[in-house]
Amino acid sequence: MTPTDAEHALDASPASAPTPASPASAPTPASAAPPKGTAEEALEQALALVSRSPEGGGAGGHRACAWPRARDAAVQAGAGVRPRTHRVPLADALGEVLAAPLDALTDLPSFDTSAMDGWAVAGPGPWNVRAGGGVLAGSDRPAPLADGEAVRIATGARIPADTTAVVRSEHCRESGTQLFADRPVLTGQDIRPRGQECRSGDLLLPAGSLVTPAVLGLAAAAGYDELTTRPRPRVEILVLGDELLTEGRPHDGLIRDALSPMLGPWLTRLGAEVIGTRRLGDDPAGAEALFQAVTTSAADVVVTTGGTASGPVDHVHPVLARAGAELLVDGVAVRPGHPMLLARIGDRAEGRHLVGLPGNPLAAVSGLLTLAEPLLRALAGRRRRPRYTATVQDDVPGHPHDTRLVPVQLSGEHAVPLRYNGPAMLRGVAAADALAVVPPHGARSGQDLEILDLPWASGGCFT
Repeated sequence: MTPTDAEHALDASPASAPTPASPASAPTPASAAPPKGTAEEALEQALALVSRSPEGGGAGGHRACAWPRARDAAVQAGAGVRPRTHRVPLADALGEVLAAPLDALTDLPSFDTSAMDGWAVAGPGPWNVRAGGGVLAGSDRPAPLADGEAVRIATGARIPADTTAVVRSEHCRESGTQLFADRPVLTGQDIRPRGQECRSGDLLLPAGSLVTPAVLGLAAAAGYDELTTRPRPRVEILVLGDELLTEGRPHDGLIRDALSPMLGPWLTRLGAEVIGTRRLGDDPAGAEALFQAVTTSAADVVVTTGGTASGPVDHVHPVLARAGAELLVDGVAVRPGHPMLLARIGDRAEGRHLVGLPGNPLAAVSGLLTLAEPLLRALAGRRRRPRYTATVQDDVPGHPHDTRLVPVQLSGEHAVPLRYNGPAMLRGVAAADALAVVPPHGARSGQDLEILDLPWASGGCFT
């Protein structure tokens, strides 16, 4: 896809402006946005050249959906698909979502245990020390204690019957065959009673919970060897274009394919299982290969790059029409990335989806976070990511009608806008922690903006 004149202005003007001095309390990276001035005014004028109503017809007759509505549409599309489930060993469940409640299979702990290294004692002190070895974790059931008796015990060991309390090693002293406490001993102290955490049959976690490392630990403690989960959505990536090189430097009108190395790992961090990445040409053979891929892919989601506009070699719309697909989102009022789309192929409950990303790299990132992430989270049964805001440092220019997604670094309580944020650029987002959601007409320094964490900055999905 060829960038619009306004997008070229986004490429050029911020990078050429000087970097402002930063307040001492919030250091500004070398790639931070320049102050408002001639370059920014030129940018706003360029953006105005392509201004349009968010619901009006865009290039090629597409109707641009408002950015929040597009994300909602992606969630609804994923939520409407009949969920798949499988039963997997604990180690394979990491990053998936529980398809069934996690109920306790046993009491936790399953017997009274010592919370500390020390002495199990019965009755008031001083106590007579039992001859022989102490009670260790994992040992057989120990003999009951007689009144006035003490026995050494390790953390996690089974408490002998008739024990009154556990006295920590540092809180007592031995003298001959007797044990003396250095402070008052309370009945039940440092004993973890059976069922303290849960009783057999208790609900530990509801269906829909993300399986984190802590959940694996809880499931193992509760006696599980396998879990029933919703698997990761399967994604196939189709990179479209004749101008892309897979190695070496750009030359003779050809450019390096920046999307193939980026999209697979990015989608994996968003919780997908990437089953393949293919490159297809812009010729009729490429269009036919695209149709075959769209109609026969084993993936839950096909992600394409480029070809979403209405140029002579932009095949995505014609292929979707031929495949009988339903366009759920056909253009989004967001910069960069407005030609992105979301389509359903087949029926609502069983069909697959296609996310069409623009060919420019940062525009493709915009499409990933606008459409692919909410779709994948819904398909996986995961809740929407919680929304939060941060205060932007420095003014950020905006589009007259559209939302802008601008790379930022998070510094303390501030979001610092980065330069090199044009649709064909990756330099800004490579240094970023997140994208800031800039409303139409821009934002002023000190304004709170919604923040979209990048998956590697926020921890992403467990892989």
